[in-house]
Parts: sequence; C-alpha cells; structure tokens
Amino acid sequence: MRPSPGRKLAINRLRQRRGLDKAAIDRFLARRDAPIVEGLRCTFLWRGEADEVRVRHRVVGLPDPLQLRRVGDTDLWYVAIELPENSRVEYQFELVLAGETISFVNDPLNPRVAHSPMGSSSVCYGSGYRVPDWTQPDPEARPGELVDMPIRSLALRRTTTVTVYLPARFRRTVSYPLLIVHDGGDYLRYAAAKTVLDNLIHRLDMAEVVAAFIRPGNRLVEYANSAAHARFVAAELVPALEAELPLAGTARSRCLMGSSFGGIASMSTAVRYPEMFGSLLLESTSFVFTDIGDDHGGGPAFDPVVTFVNRYRARPTRLADRIFMSCGVYEPLSVGNRSMVSTLQSAGMELRYVEARDGHNWENWRDRLQEGLSWIFPGPQKFVYE
Repeated sequence: MRPSPGRKLAINRLRQRRGLDKAAIDRFLARRDAPIVEGLRCTFLWRGEADEVRVRHRVVGLPDPLQLRRVGDTDLWYVAIELPENSRVEYQFELVLAGETISFVNDPLNPRVAHSPMGSSSVCYGSGYRVPDWTQPDPEARPGELVDMPIRSLALRRTTTVTVYLPARFRRTVSYPLLIVHDGGDYLRYAAAKTVLDNLIHRLDMAEVVAAFIRPGNRLVEYANSAAHARFVAAELVPALEAELPLAGTARSRCLMGSSFGGIASMSTAVRYPEMFGSLLLESTSFVFTDIGDDHGGGPAFDPVVTFVNRYRARPTRLADRIFMSCGVYEPLSVGNRSMVSTLQSAGMELRYVEARDGHNWENWRDRLQEGLSWIFPGPQKFVYE
C-alpha cells in the first residue's frame, strides 16, 4: 500500500503526537505489521530498553549496520529506508545494553522467519513481494517419494547417502531425466525442494524427473573445484543411478544444480566431463575472480575457486547446451555473476540469467526454481531427452 501523496510515514506521525505514552505505542504497534512497509519506504522497529539499536543485514548498497533512533523518551526505536518493490530482505538486530553488545537477535515484532544452516533470520517483504504459491503444500498435488540410497565412493573415500526423489506417478516403464542437486539436504530443508517438484510436476510446468539430492562431506573442499567430487558425480553417482532407475541416460536428460559453492561444484564437474551434462542450473554461484593482482577478498577457502574461475574466464569452453543462472541484486556476488554471462555465452551455450531483489539465501534460491526448472525441463510434450 502506497502512502497518499504528501502523507507522512506512520512513524513520523507518531513522533509528532503529544503526550506519547506506553498505551499510545501499544495501539500503534497493534494496528501495524512490523516492519512497516508504506510504498517504497520501510520502517524497522524495535521496542525495549537499550543504549543503541542497530539493524544488521547483507544488502549491498545499504550501510551496515543501520542505526535506529529512539522515539522521544519512549522505549520505541526506528529507522526508515527506501525499499524497492518486490524486495525481500533478511535481517536481525544488534543491541547495546549496559555496555554489552548483543548480536543476531530476531525481530520480536515480526513473525516472518527464514531458516538456513546458520540459524534463523527475520524477513521483511517489500511492497509487491509474495511467497510463490507453488512453494507451499498443495493438497491437489500428488506427492512424490524420497528414498535414501547409500553409495560407496572410492573417489571421496567414504560412503555417502543420496536422497532420491521419485515423481508421484513413477513407473519402471518410463525413462526419466535426472536432476542432480548439490547441497541436497539444504535444498530439501530450507528451499522446500520436494514441495516445489511436486507442485511444478502436478501443474505441468515441468517434466517428471528423478532428482538426486547429494550432500557434501567438507563442503569448502569438495565443492571448490575438486577433481574427486567431479569423479564421484560423473563416474560413480550417475552410473549407479542409471543402473538402479529407469533414466534416459543422455546428456540432454541430465542437469547439475547448485547454489553458491554448489554452483562452482556443478560447473567444475561439467568442465571435467563436458559431454555428460546437457544443462546447468546455477544460483548465486561463487564466481569470485581476479583480473589484477591476487587479492580476491574471499579468504583462503576461495583460493581454489578463484583459480578455477580465472582459468575458465581466460579460456571459456562449452560445458552444456543450456545454463540457467540467477542471483540476488542485494548480494556481493551479483557483480561476478553478471560478468560471467557474456563469458559463458562466448562458448556457444544458450543462457538465461535472472536477477531478483533478494540476497544470498535459501528462499531466494527457492523462489527462482520455477523459472529455472520449467526452462530446463519444460512440461510434458515439450522436453526432448535425446
């Protein structure tokens, strides 16, 4: 809802009231959701005694932290920012109380919370943003099945459990395309991947697929351009799945998917096995590189990633037929992802790149799945396996 032209923000109208007391603030908060979104303006609120209150976030372009101001002599604090339409922002509070700093506090006035392997964060929805309905359970959609499959990997020197998704109407007489998902447990837990697959297949937005959700050991090692990981995926996982399940078994029918370091794992596997995978789905990939010098700013864990991306940028090769890429405009990786579009296209691959007003998080990646999966595996009668 946009404020009427010339109408002051709700927080400013409150500040101008005389005799502002606890009851008035109680009524103010009871009538509004927090944060307060009024058109392109967003007001973060904190209520409680403190010496300082700050909003912590990871939005490129905004000061971090955002300092809140106290409303008069009350215990209500606020800061207002501009928030473009369709934005989605994850945030927390940081408090200074009696000289002690208390960080990573979720917003007690806001029930919206997003989860990740790092914990939870409060979420602000900008004007126009809606949680896609296909990310929510649909009683009309027949559920697929998740089956755990242990695989002994010589390449990784360990046994790994792969969670396999079988579509609701799975039949042994049908040949299915294969989607391999890096950080599979996190996609299932934090990006509603099973619900998304159930809904998109039910709505005929995408073809019926078998999906293999794989989990890393040491993620920062196995996903950072690891030859062992690539060998596991291409030489052990794919043959094991194709021996056990009715898969089409062609490059066109195989897709590698991942986000952040998982995007690097997908791409580096395709570099080593360029004839094996027809498609890549890359979300907020950690495209960190250096054009001058060697100071990439990512820390030691990124060293092998930078070496890999630098080498590929210098000599781009064809990895697949098609690549779907997405990134949030509020994350630092947006610059690197944009720069890779022309690099990948120069190798003769069809590429679709989309951006969202979101950050480096699981619900951003969830919200891009419909567009990516329906393009790579379009609905019945449209997808060709050969």
